[in-house]
Amino acid sequence: MDYTFLANLQMELAPPEDGILSRILRKDEKVNITLFGFSSGQELSAHSAPTPAILYFLDGEAEVQLGEDKVNAGPGSFVYMPPMLTHAISAKSPVRMLLIQIKAATDRVS
Repeated sequence: MDYTFLANLQMELAPPEDGILSRILRKDEKVNITLFGFSSGQELSAHSAPTPAILYFLDGEAEVQLGEDKVNAGPGSFVYMPPMLTHAISAKSPVRMLLIQIKAATDRVS
């Protein structure tokens, strides 16, 4: 069985002093899982994606735009986003965040 085990996500990526870093943890035909680090003040501008996605904030504070809404995210915050929802992230402090993109299942004939 092909799997990925990481004992502590916080040890996998430190937020950069300036900018945004990312590390792909798993990418295959079913999911794309990426760990992000944002320095304070960094922003990911508004965009959308064709797949459902999950954001999980490991640490730090961020403002997250979800469609027309803005929410404050902190350690432990969870976001599910349906396909094509416009979203953006603005780091208010150094942030570590996990992004899970769920790819559409292919139809299988038995």
